[in-house]
Amino acid sequence: MLLPLFSINTPKPQPFPLGDRPINPPLFLPPQIMRDADRGSTAVGLCLLPSELLHEIFFRLALPELLRVRSVSKALASLVSAHDFRRLYDLRSDRGGGWLFIYKKRPPRDSVLRGFNDRFGRWFKIPVVSAAVAPGEDLYFLAASGGVFLFASNSRRELVAVNIATRSVRRIPPSPMGPRGTASWRRSGLKLVADPSGVDHFRFLFAEMVHNRSVLFEYRSETDSWRAVEAEPEPTGAGSTGIGSRRDVCLNVVQLGLESVVLSCGGGGEEGPAVVLAHRPRFPAGFQGGPPVGFNTSDRFHVYGDGNVAVVRSSVSETAGGGGTTRTRVVTGVELLGLSEDGTEWELTSSAPAAIVEALRWRPYTAMMGCLVEREGVVRMALMSNCRGCWDLAWLSYHRAQGKWACVPVPDCGTTGLNMAGIALSSTFSRSLWSSLSAA
Repeated sequence: MLLPLFSINTPKPQPFPLGDRPINPPLFLPPQIMRDADRGSTAVGLCLLPSELLHEIFFRLALPELLRVRSVSKALASLVSAHDFRRLYDLRSDRGGGWLFIYKKRPPRDSVLRGFNDRFGRWFKIPVVSAAVAPGEDLYFLAASGGVFLFASNSRRELVAVNIATRSVRRIPPSPMGPRGTASWRRSGLKLVADPSGVDHFRFLFAEMVHNRSVLFEYRSETDSWRAVEAEPEPTGAGSTGIGSRRDVCLNVVQLGLESVVLSCGGGGEEGPAVVLAHRPRFPAGFQGGPPVGFNTSDRFHVYGDGNVAVVRSSVSETAGGGGTTRTRVVTGVELLGLSEDGTEWELTSSAPAAIVEALRWRPYTAMMGCLVEREGVVRMALMSNCRGCWDLAWLSYHRAQGKWACVPVPDCGTTGLNMAGIALSSTFSRSLWSSLSAA
């Protein structure tokens, strides 16, 4: 069933602490122009500006704001939808940058997604239209890719896929594992892949151990059906070609002491991946023992994604406040490891420099969760921590070619006291908004 779902609203700009302002500060259209547009004006004065000046203005806007510009006049809509403008915008803005999404768990008819763009340093509100959520439905946010957002319904025990570009919602039939509640989904063992052509198609994959065997489950929207493939052991010796050519999808299945179980496969044809391989990479000395999720009291935890694992180390700290002290933890180190070429080892890629670790140390926490993605040689990791009901977000990135780490400042978006119901990273969301602009 297809229903209108999302609309994009741009909130007021968030204040930045000193030293954390983006390189290109946000530039808004004058309010009177938007008011004139609401009254049906064609904003002739703005359209008479030289195209070079208009380009410079619009290059400083995030894509959700360009969607609003499109509604000002047909002339401006034509300008921002043109192929030349899109090409130059991508060059200037690093293809729109990466996105961090969080889902606030409120009463069903007031639930909302918020998206933060690292290129423009601001949050954007993506409200869920009430028609898409049945009364009493309890959703949890699982993943995002392109314009597709995936939720798990706890009350209905089903998956719900939302496409912001086509403004539609699809309820996915139960997998071969049967109906599942939100607690059954492991973020490190699932992946959503939107069709890069912009067509309203997507794949959803997750990995599980079934009777002590590693199995990959894949759903394809174009056929509205599931497929299950048992993984084969990774070949060794002279016949092994390495994991590099089959890393389109890498899912973590389980961690057993010093060893992990990871499934890898290529993109696959119309019938899905031809071969799914099971790897058992071992951790080097000093890295084993960390649980795969962050709600724990261990001195380290692991965040898996796309054939990588980030090991976040911490130590105990006493934090004063609220009439006493609270036993919390502080981050003492972050290390990024990747699968070896033959898939048998986790190899150290890089350790976060002291400046990055110091930026995290002042954020004590009692619980932490995270997600990690890699695209075009850039590894992005989001850490969400909680202390006394206050949520805090940290966004780290590692550029392989440059060998550089970065910590992206993430301003608060009103998370205090709220129950967070999911977090995800995406590097392809901007592409889906370009599709919306091109269709205008």
